[in-house]
Amino acid sequence: MSFGQGGPFDGPGGSSSSTPDWGALAEESEAQARRKRWMWIGGGALAALAVAGIVTAAVMTGGGSKGGKPTAAPTASDEAAVPDDKPSFPDVSVPPPPNPRDYISDPKKDKAPLTPATLFPQKSMVVGEHTYPRTKTATTKDCTAAAQGPLVSSLSHNGCRQLLRATYAKGGVAVTIGIAVFDSPAKAAKVMNENKANLMPLPGGGVPSDFCQGTKCRMATNATGRYAYFTIAGYLNGKDVTGTETKAQQIARDGGAYAFSQITQRGKDQAAKAAEQQLKDAQKKAGQS
Repeated sequence: MSFGQGGPFDGPGGSSSSTPDWGALAEESEAQARRKRWMWIGGGALAALAVAGIVTAAVMTGGGSKGGKPTAAPTASDEAAVPDDKPSFPDVSVPPPPNPRDYISDPKKDKAPLTPATLFPQKSMVVGEHTYPRTKTATTKDCTAAAQGPLVSSLSHNGCRQLLRATYAKGGVAVTIGIAVFDSPAKAAKVMNENKANLMPLPGGGVPSDFCQGTKCRMATNATGRYAYFTIAGYLNGKDVTGTETKAQQIARDGGAYAFSQITQRGKDQAAKAAEQQLKDAQKKAGQS
């Protein structure tokens, strides 16, 4: 092995010259410079993105308020403080509802029209499962003209104002209902207690003129409010009513129930109308206050 200046021989292709390779050094220096420039540019871009994110967050938090100041989100207490937009109404003081019985007991309140059309408006009497077609109606202010026997004096002495009648018939039997009007419940009750239920039957519409005339018929009387009501029921063929028969008894019972319901309904209708007027008056008064 031989040694020259600058170091040992490095093998095939090597050089024993000690002079530096200036071209290689220049290329290495330029490569390092390029790497530094890329690092600076990349770091600046990341920094710019971070700043942009911070600005965006600040804008979203601020809610676009003037001056760039963030606006706080409403709290639960703030939401509860929002005024209620529902309309308010003044208190309306309504009197207690009228009693229907007052309107069939006091002539000063019982002012609804009183005719066969208002007292017996239905074409048929319906009581439970039983239906009886109406055959005839009538009314008179001379109550004695629609009565017979002891009932004539009873109506007259107690001041009967009007007597309305209606007859219903079906299945060979019929009933005439009579409703008498007085000035007070006491007068109506007195007629009932005298038990003189000799109502004059009302023929017509298939009911013969001799209905319950000269034959035995079933009669009854009752009262509610200032009204006394009567029934007379029997067979259309003149057959006498006995204590064991059922058809005349049934129509007589149904006739009494129907008369009571019609008088009661008269009181309910007038009371309802009065209650409606009371409500209107109270609302009007509240609106003026």
